[in-house]
Amino acid sequence: MIIFDDEEGYVAEKLKDGTERRFPLETPEAFELMSRAWLRASWDVKYIYAFSWFGRPIIQLPEDMIRLQEVIWEHKPDVLIETGVAHGGSLVFYASLFKAIGKGRAIGVEIELRPHNRKAIDEHPLRDYIEIVDGSSIDPATVEKVRSMIKPGEKVMVMLDSNHTKPHVLEELRAYGPMVTPGCYIIAADGIMELVAGGPRTKPDWPVSNPKAAAIEFVKENPDFAIVEPEWPFNEGVVRERVTYWPSAFVKRLR
Repeated sequence: MIIFDDEEGYVAEKLKDGTERRFPLETPEAFELMSRAWLRASWDVKYIYAFSWFGRPIIQLPEDMIRLQEVIWEHKPDVLIETGVAHGGSLVFYASLFKAIGKGRAIGVEIELRPHNRKAIDEHPLRDYIEIVDGSSIDPATVEKVRSMIKPGEKVMVMLDSNHTKPHVLEELRAYGPMVTPGCYIIAADGIMELVAGGPRTKPDWPVSNPKAAAIEFVKENPDFAIVEPEWPFNEGVVRERVTYWPSAFVKRLR
């Protein structure tokens, strides 16, 4: 249980053994406790379903997208592959960054892109920076189609945001991990499933079947990859951790 007392200026956590940890509001520990509570509440009220990017719904936590932008700016990939297109907001987000950077394109993989979303993407001013591949992200034919679209020498990053069960994400990591350029990332989104299990729109197996669990297993079986938190290019505050729906998401190819 988390207790917030703005009059006394502290946040406390009551543990299962009956003990209490208390932190002043200005400490990173207090911020992390409040962030944990806020993340759960944000899930319950569907907070992320209220944002768009250049006219397309994005359905992502804004901080996650800003952090992802920092990684894209640092690495400046030639190709960013995303599994799971939905409304196309993330693809448009990447496209806007690539236009600003002066290079790059996004490849979106979607098993069933709804006609109205396809039409909106096709008519978007940033369409030239977007390619779409139809099919299941783990179908060998789809994987090979995506692989064939990567030109020799191109720098590649991957974003996994389709089916979020552990088996599916693990198969995606195995399929798309080899396409990632050493030093770049394959990102398994929405490991928050582990933390919000029991809330609205959740399933009983979420504590064990989620992208975070898949990422952890993948790096155990692949020593060329590791879960590595990207360094923040700027931080003059005391916050130490991302406020995120993507815990343990950044899987870096080391070699």
